[in-house]
Amino acid sequence: MNVLPFEREIEYPTSDGQPMAESPEHVQAIIELLLGLQHRYAGAPDVWVGANFFLFYEQGNPKARVSPDVLLARGIANWNRPNYLLWREKPPSLVVEVTSPKTWRKDLGPKKSLYERIGVEEYVLFDPLGECLRPPLQGYRLLRGRYQPIPLSEDGSLLSRTTGLRFRSEGKRLRLVDVTTGEPILWPEEVEAARAREAAARQAAEAKATEEAAARQAAEERVRALEEELSRLRKG
Repeated sequence: MNVLPFEREIEYPTSDGQPMAESPEHVQAIIELLLGLQHRYAGAPDVWVGANFFLFYEQGNPKARVSPDVLLARGIANWNRPNYLLWREKPPSLVVEVTSPKTWRKDLGPKKSLYERIGVEEYVLFDPLGECLRPPLQGYRLLRGRYQPIPLSEDGSLLSRTTGLRFRSEGKRLRLVDVTTGEPILWPEEVEAARAREAAARQAAEAKATEEAAARQAAEERVRALEEELSRLRKG
């Protein structure tokens, strides 16, 4: 890896101080995508997922940067990067932009061209409020260095080959579904509900086991009492 002599003196910022997104729906979509992809690759040492950070694509030029909403990169070490320096890493495998009235032109214009140029394998756009994109879920995949639209299924869902996940719009939210198992990746409240059900089932099982143990003990005590009474009558 070639390092510029003055690179250490160059500051590559980690934040622009701007809010993550325009509305609660946009923030929710970004966070759920981040958590869903992190869950998908939990424990994978060579997959990194990040959100709302700077990607720098020209060594020595801190102004040559872009801020993806969500990024997934395969084949790189999984550690908590403050930013993404393209000359030290591989091109991202997937970028998702949660688009809005303020960003959709940039998302479909300069950002799309940039992601294509730097080699982002798949580029997905999601419009949670359905204000800008028709359809609200769209995607592109690199083919011989150029982006081609990813065909949507009949239900409007989109297959991501880089992740083995199907992206599916459900109202204002974006669902991730494991293509192999057909199982959805749960949203945070669904995870909590599943945990609550598991805890309730565990408590019910423990209560039933305790009740059955008490019933067995009571039955054994009745048997012993009968045996003692029978022995007494025989002796009398």
